[in-house]
Amino acid sequence: MTDITAVLDANVLYSYPLTSVLLELAEARLYRPIWSADIHEEWARNLRAKRPDLEAAKIKRRREAMDTALPDACVTGYCRLIDGLVLPDPDDRHVLAAAIRSKAQVIVTFNEKDFPPEALAEFDVTAQHPDTFLRHFIDLDPNRVRDRLTDMVQRLEPPSMTVDAYIDMLERQSLPDTAAALRGIR
Repeated sequence: MTDITAVLDANVLYSYPLTSVLLELAEARLYRPIWSADIHEEWARNLRAKRPDLEAAKIKRRREAMDTALPDACVTGYCRLIDGLVLPDPDDRHVLAAAIRSKAQVIVTFNEKDFPPEALAEFDVTAQHPDTFLRHFIDLDPNRVRDRLTDMVQRLEPPSMTVDAYIDMLERQSLPDTAAALRGIR
């Protein structure tokens, strides 16, 4: 297992395709993922708001599947840290608190501006866009990433998507460097 521990912000767990790739690489032990009950609630709340057609039970099953697949990922004991933290958006303090509690080095988020370097430096944490974060693992172990992505896509139900179509979908989700790198190792 790698020494990288990364908190996955709610905005990267919102998208099922991105979440699937992140969890697949975590299960491959390329990094240790972290989330919290608050992070779970945030992505689920946002998903319910944007997709009222989704059944609540389906969202609950997704959350339970994440916690079952990676039982050490859900951090606790971070709430007491929240009030002492300063970020541009106070509603993001729980994410930093989870990072501090879990001794994470990275917060993976689409909203890097919400986690400025000067606010994170004293905790030895950085914020990274998921495109940068995923690209790192492609560069680190391209064969394992390729194999895991291929296996993951083959397990999809129904199995109608190709790996190339999945990569195209990731690119549309603001992951252009990841998509380009994945195409390069196909």
